[in-house]
Amino acid sequence: MASMQDQFLKAGLIDNKKVKQVNHDKSKQKKDERRTGTQSVDEARLAALEMQRKNAERARELNAQRVAAATQKAIQAQISQMVQTNRQSKGTGDIAYNFTHGNKIERMYVSAAVYAHLTAGRLVIVCQGGTTELVPRIIADKIAERDASLVIQVNKTSTEPDADDPYAAFQIPDDLMW
Repeated sequence: MASMQDQFLKAGLIDNKKVKQVNHDKSKQKKDERRTGTQSVDEARLAALEMQRKNAERARELNAQRVAAATQKAIQAQISQMVQTNRQSKGTGDIAYNFTHGNKIERMYVSAAVYAHLTAGRLVIVCQGGTTELVPRIIADKIAERDASLVIQVNKTSTEPDADDPYAAFQIPDDLMW
């Protein structure tokens, strides 16, 4: 392939006189560099290298953002699949189970068996896409590893009282519902 100089000559953008002048200036500059032992700074080349470095850095940033978005999308898909495959039936019950979601207290009507599992901590409430679902504790732990904000309520399964609990001596009735 012909050089840029030849292409410009063929296109008529420059003439032979200009080519000779540029070649003469280049050879004169190289001769001066050899004689003085210094090298001249090519500002255009430095600007091009700096622009290339900035473009490469910007491309890396954009690529990292795309990878992060793809990873987040994959995590959301995993969570959705876990909820869909492991959700439990709320049952058709008339027992109201109250829980807090954000700053609001919400109510869910469940059967007696589901209520017992919720209070024992075997079932956990998960909110995804505006709907609340019940999933087993193991699945809720896996969901919390990926996105803890989706797990709404987890009841502790331990029945041991805390050592510094001032109300440890008082028993809570089994049939108490709030």
